[in-house]
Amino acid sequence: MKWTGLNELREKYLSFFESKDHLRLKSFPLVPQGDKSLLLINSGMAPMKKYFTGEVTPPHKRVTTCQKCIRTPDIERVGKTARHGTYFEMLGNFSFGDYFKHEACAWAWEFCTKVIELPVDRIWVSIYQDDDQAFDIWTKEVGVDASHIVRLGKEDNFWEHGTGPCGPCSELYFDRGEQYGCGSPTCGVGCDCDRFVEFWNLVFTQFDSDGQGNYTPLDHPNIDTGMGLERLACVVQGVDNLFEVDTVRNIMQHVSRIAGIHYGDDPKSDVSLRVITDHIRSTVFMVGDGVMPSNEGRGYVLRRLLRRAARHGRLLGIQGSFLSEVCDTVIQENREAYPELVQKRDFIKKLIANEEEAFGKTIDQGLQLLNVMIDELDGEELSGENAFKLYDTFGFPIDLTLEILSERNMRADEKSFHELMRQQRERARAARKSSDGEAWAGSKSLLEELPATAFTGYQSMQEEHVTVTAMVSGGEWAETVTEGQEAILVLESTPFYAESGGQVGDTGTMTGDGFVFEVTDTHKTHAGAVFHQGKVVSGEVRVGDRVNAQVDVRRRQAIMRNHTAAHLLQAALRRVLGTHVEQAGQLVSDQSMRFDFTHFSALTPEELRRVEKEINDVILEGRDVTTAEMPIDEARKLGAMALFGEKYGDIVRVVDVKDWSVELCGGTHVDNTSKLGLFKIVSEGSVAAGVRRIEAVTGQGVLEAFDQVNLILTEAALALKASGTGDMARRAAQAALELKEKDKEIERLNNRLANTWGESLLKNAKEVQGIKVIGAAFTGANADMLRNLCDRFKDDGSDLVAVVAGIQEDKGTVSFACVCTKDAMAKGAHAGNIVREVAKIAGGSGGGRPDRAMAGGKDITKVDEALNALTGIVEAQLSK
Repeated sequence: MKWTGLNELREKYLSFFESKDHLRLKSFPLVPQGDKSLLLINSGMAPMKKYFTGEVTPPHKRVTTCQKCIRTPDIERVGKTARHGTYFEMLGNFSFGDYFKHEACAWAWEFCTKVIELPVDRIWVSIYQDDDQAFDIWTKEVGVDASHIVRLGKEDNFWEHGTGPCGPCSELYFDRGEQYGCGSPTCGVGCDCDRFVEFWNLVFTQFDSDGQGNYTPLDHPNIDTGMGLERLACVVQGVDNLFEVDTVRNIMQHVSRIAGIHYGDDPKSDVSLRVITDHIRSTVFMVGDGVMPSNEGRGYVLRRLLRRAARHGRLLGIQGSFLSEVCDTVIQENREAYPELVQKRDFIKKLIANEEEAFGKTIDQGLQLLNVMIDELDGEELSGENAFKLYDTFGFPIDLTLEILSERNMRADEKSFHELMRQQRERARAARKSSDGEAWAGSKSLLEELPATAFTGYQSMQEEHVTVTAMVSGGEWAETVTEGQEAILVLESTPFYAESGGQVGDTGTMTGDGFVFEVTDTHKTHAGAVFHQGKVVSGEVRVGDRVNAQVDVRRRQAIMRNHTAAHLLQAALRRVLGTHVEQAGQLVSDQSMRFDFTHFSALTPEELRRVEKEINDVILEGRDVTTAEMPIDEARKLGAMALFGEKYGDIVRVVDVKDWSVELCGGTHVDNTSKLGLFKIVSEGSVAAGVRRIEAVTGQGVLEAFDQVNLILTEAALALKASGTGDMARRAAQAALELKEKDKEIERLNNRLANTWGESLLKNAKEVQGIKVIGAAFTGANADMLRNLCDRFKDDGSDLVAVVAGIQEDKGTVSFACVCTKDAMAKGAHAGNIVREVAKIAGGSGGGRPDRAMAGGKDITKVDEALNALTGIVEAQLSK
């Protein structure tokens, strides 16, 4: 058996099956595509389920892959054992109705014995107990010694998940030797000890199960195999666990160098090294595949892994952020198989560094409070209220609280915690329901039984002689609504666009025989029934009346401009920032366009300028915007971008901005980019971790934005007494210089005042055990004045302790500053401890260094009492 590196093993496997007429596919992203049943891809077969079910035609009947996988059910065990991990790669060869058992078994044996040269006498094979066909193939065709084949039951060697395709399995095991065995006379394949390692599973999908124990043979049986790359590397490299495999070991050695320790020296440190090594592998690949930190779903998995790794770094004594540094080694070890990691290196490192730094700001405070809570416990259980306080106030995740408690053989009242979380969600839900957006919720529920309304607004913004099919007023069905009444009208068809996909609903009017109905908003039910909210301006409307429906054209055109701008923006952001940018939400109205997108940091002025320029270039080029309906598979072939998590039907609407962007979208758009006029970003900011928001305007909105800027500039010029906006820069610089000179003058006056006060206070200082003690308060004195006074005392050079207070009457607060000279400190005085005790009396807190410190107080009526206690506080310190 020849030692082979993990990267070489991967290539040997894929090349071998390419030689057997398999199409090599790249690893699918860790984020499932079109499969909401999984948060993250967790097996080699998972991304290809639709190929096996026949929903999608595979690109070739024979496929081979090395699939990135994430599994987190055993996350608490990662690190505690040397076998558990969250990230792994799964090698696989698949047949979609092509070859079957004969070829699968023969090629598996050929790869193991001829390509990677595993010793034949150390390979064992398990088969399903009733699968005589597999036994004959292994023994008579492949040539495996019958004594090395073990029959196992349905639990071990039959792949079945409810109803649908299923079948027997055959697994390959490697005998690591007696030294790894349990010593039992019955020790063999299937034993729980570490001697026999299962490394390859061949699944023969040949039946269709009805879930009732009945199995019908499939007309076209399939092959699905899976072999853990890291597990195979353990076998070939002769190591005990995945953390000793070459590429993984190199990552762990990087962590060890940062921590200044060695793996194997201390079991406790080894746990942390394994956690960090595994979790940084997972997070690098997750971020590389577009997963962003959040508080739910796969984003929470990422955040949890990062926080767990960061905490274990602290347990190793690592100061500050370090995970982004380890990213370099992860990328280096995987650069050949996954070159996209190299391309996204900067983004991956920045996001991980940002997340680790953000967590670092809260973890210390949360840990300190948790330790206090633990010290105050009577038993071994932390209350749900305290666990919730840690989460709600300090952002301290419950799983981290549970992990820390577990390390101390303690627990938390999880039931109470989750109940408090439920109550919080209910309060938030109630608040949302009380908002204006839910005002028509009852009526919408009433309308759910209505059929979908035909939408004609793509072609025209006006429709004549349309029948009113239903009306609701006051939350009830109505046959007639009269002047002044608010109501909902439903038509047999409508040109009004109902709010959806981030585009607001249309407004306009409906007119008929003697009545006018003003439409103030348009929505639709889950079933697609469009309902027009509004008010009868004049006359009387009845069910069955014919109306002329007229959309507010100017408003709709403004909405269309902004919606097309959102498509231009997404494409521009991906060009300027990178392909990790994805839409995270949008709101398109007649006033502006708001676009949320995944990105880790604020855009620089240069990036914003580039985005604006690219979009305006496309507008000025006058590119055609076309829309077409087509099957979703055809749209995907065109590269159409879809909103992640959005459910699409078999037929989709594609909006194509010529040579710029192709997106699935049901909204309304202009037919040429020139109709946008101009595009202007008015703001950019953060709305959540890893999610940014841009607000922008087009057309008339740009002119209005310019008018607003000009108004502000004119007002600023008047305030600066500039001759015009062109003179503002000179006057602003001049004003800044004048302020700087005034600041210097104020500083000179403060110093002079401090010297004057200092001389007076020194003359009247009290003496405690040979130390001068000064306590004084000044109304209106700011922190700078207090520090100047302290410097004046410190320069005096005598044995001195001084506390000065600055009272801010308008705020009802007080600041304390304390200074201790060298001789005073030598006798036991400590500024931080002294000022802390003084501030406590005034309802405050603080502290600091032995020579000087600051504190704050909340009760200005207690300042005199606090300063009067100074002599006693100093005396107590000097007596220690």
